[in-house]
Amino acid sequence: MPPKTAVSDTSLDADEAQLACFRRLTPQERLQKMLASSRRGRDLALAAIRSSQPGILEAEVRLQYLALAYGDDLAAEVRRGLESRRR
Repeated sequence: MPPKTAVSDTSLDADEAQLACFRRLTPQERLQKMLASSRRGRDLALAAIRSSQPGILEAEVRLQYLALAYGDDLAAEVRRGLESRRR
């Protein structure tokens, strides 16, 4: 394994042990772990948006997440699309 270049709070031994565990997983198990990790990250981001803005509407929470995850341009396009559907 190449030496680490990024700052991390995980020791090299722990990284190597985790990598060994991932290598033993089937492709399906790896995909399931990746999807679960992605869901956790999304859920944490949504919770952070909600907690920083009490009373925010769920649609706005989703739009703010969309902007964070995919950029302001896409979020603005989605917002315009939603607004035109409401008319």
